Amino acid sequence: MNQLKKTVLLLLISTNCYVNAQEKAKKWPDLIIKSYSAWFGSEEGKKVGENVLLYQRDIGGWPKNIPMLKELTEEEKTKLLELKPSGKDCTIDNRATTQEILFVSKMYAQTKDERYKDSFLRAVNYLLSAQYPNGGWPQYFPLKKGYYTHITYNDNSMVDVLNVLKEIANQTEYYSIKPSQEIVDKAKIAVEKGIDCILKTQYKQNGVLTVWCAQHDEVTFAPADARAYELASLSGKESAKIVLFLMSVDNPSPEIKTAIVSAYNWFEKTKITNLREERIYDADGKVIGKKMYPTDEVAPIWPRFAELDTNEAFFCDRDGIKKKYITDIGEERRNGYSWYSNEPKEVLKKYKKWSKKNNLEKTESE
Repeated sequence: MNQLKKTVLLLLISTNCYVNAQEKAKKWPDLIIKSYSAWFGSEEGKKVGENVLLYQRDIGGWPKNIPMLKELTEEEKTKLLELKPSGKDCTIDNRATTQEILFVSKMYAQTKDERYKDSFLRAVNYLLSAQYPNGGWPQYFPLKKGYYTHITYNDNSMVDVLNVLKEIANQTEYYSIKPSQEIVDKAKIAVEKGIDCILKTQYKQNGVLTVWCAQHDEVTFAPADARAYELASLSGKESAKIVLFLMSVDNPSPEIKTAIVSAYNWFEKTKITNLREERIYDADGKVIGKKMYPTDEVAPIWPRFAELDTNEAFFCDRDGIKKKYITDIGEERRNGYSWYSNEPKEVLKKYKKWSKKNNLEKTESE
């Protein structure tokens, strides 16, 4: 095969790869993560990039749940330009802002368009500005009234931010844009303060450290309510990513080690190994039924919401009244929300290697 044919073949393979990757990426975060590098330099990638730049507010953040792949009308573009100075709806919820930071980094790597570099740096400064003095992050910044001001671990929001800043603080090659030393130094401080906040919010149950709530009061650090069906509790879901982040810290302090060991013990203590979830889907793939069945030898799961004093799972409808069993709540919340999680299995999987590395080969169960 001559060189011309090889070049054409490679081009066709590359084109098909990133097109197929985009077709498979039904959600915006998937497109960012799964698309091949070449896609970010394609005409299609550049069109999406223009949308991303338009949706970014001058303050540096983005709103959440934006249909970035949708072609914008001229009227929509004008409205977005008018919104830019407001900072309205900028958030870290549902991966907003942190995922766009990765997107513009990948766009810059392929295009060297300075607008993406500027976008990246403004977004990083946004994350730094949004941090509370106590080290936590609110769900929205500028602050939005309501539970949104709580320190937000929900859907891994604060951990997502810390992972971005940790890459910058450590000056890794993960992002294509290298901030100034001043920003690097600020990121280091922000990560340290964030870890301190995590340690201070870890919940003590009868004097014993356990895990975390999905959100904590920004003043008292106590577990806090969010939406009506998201009551203060111990989270079997959000706590997993917090622990995995702490396990990624090099040369962890004794306090970090204690936090990880304590959370590991809680996960071991609260794992459910005799229930299996069964889901019923409609023709469009939407969940229309969800039940839990007793069974043997099933992979462990954990409750999304566990009582602060007993670790027992509870469930809620939109009326905010606790129910003991998932069958006690209506179909709308039962089918439309994730009440159990298997995410702590990653902690259990990685714990032995981590404990050996940190000279903690034996862990006492609580």
